[in-house]
Amino acid sequence: MPAPEAADEILIDARGHRCPVPTLRLRKALEAAPAGARVRLLADDPMARIDVPHFAGEIGAEILAREEPESGSFSFLVAKPAA
Repeated sequence: MPAPEAADEILIDARGHRCPVPTLRLRKALEAAPAGARVRLLADDPMARIDVPHFAGEIGAEILAREEPESGSFSFLVAKPAA
């Protein structure tokens, strides 16, 4: 079975929105996704640095990748817990 590709990710672009909107959109996407799904959240609100890891910890999700390019936006790749 081939490794998961970026195309297998669910992309949520919450740039331009202030917290809690990015985290709420991430929550909605994870609730709708199957167990083990990977969701990439794009955000540019600095509070996302705090809110997203906190939220992931609360629901048992794993942050697989976190990127903070110099553009001022953030990217989080979050895996939904398996069952």
